[in-house]
Amino acid sequence: MVTDKKLGFIGAGNMGEALFKGLLNTKAAKPEQILVSARRPERVRELVQAYGVRGCTNAEVARDSDVVVLAVKPQILDQVLRSISPDVSREKLIISVAAGVPIAAIERRLPPPMRIVRAMPNTPATVGAGATAIAMGEHATEADLATAKTIFDSVGLTVVLEESQLDAVTGLSGSGPAYLFLIIEALADAGVKVGLSRRASMQLAAQTVLGSAKLLIESGQHPGMLKDGVTSPGGTAIAGLHTLEAGGLRNVLMNAVEAATRRSRELGEEFLRKL
Repeated sequence: MVTDKKLGFIGAGNMGEALFKGLLNTKAAKPEQILVSARRPERVRELVQAYGVRGCTNAEVARDSDVVVLAVKPQILDQVLRSISPDVSREKLIISVAAGVPIAAIERRLPPPMRIVRAMPNTPATVGAGATAIAMGEHATEADLATAKTIFDSVGLTVVLEESQLDAVTGLSGSGPAYLFLIIEALADAGVKVGLSRRASMQLAAQTVLGSAKLLIESGQHPGMLKDGVTSPGGTAIAGLHTLEAGGLRNVLMNAVEAATRRSRELGEEFLRKL
């Protein structure tokens, strides 16, 4: 979907830049449609020079954009919402990528009724391979949902869920890259232990994870079936799998997702209590 809306990004860190860069790369939007603000003026100038977007203040983004993407850290979101509230009209769509901050918290700081979409992207969005879940607020429309999907589809896969499920998404795909980086590091360490160079071990481990994910997605097969396809009787893979099962890998990963989900809910509750 190509949009003709003015798209404003408050916050131009890795995620904010990834999102408007994805829109430009997929030609879903043109540079003149993108408005960007950041805490440091030199950062804004850098992005204007690199992408041809329009550099603004937070207030200008809020006032002049049809869609305002809040791409700031949760810790400063309340301050940002207070500052832009006078410049936000009900005709605008607000999209938040602040992890753990519920739609209800954003609604308390902006003039009601406000159209809000909450999103949970992950860091692979910076290389166009993100996994994002989005949820609609009470007043958001199907057209708003389509606009949000245009933004996040430009950097990877997007799924639509209920807001109550977004904490689970934070625990799974939001925090998931950290789990996988740890697994890749461990695999590479193991390669070094059995005699491979550090460089070769890291390349092989990372490409194995990338290739396995690509095979799973493109084949559409259940991961158990793909696992069985690698595992021959009395072979090397089954010996390694036995060790992983004995070490409780499944249980550890499931507990990690559950713990991260629980922490996301706690952060959301803490944010609401501070308002």
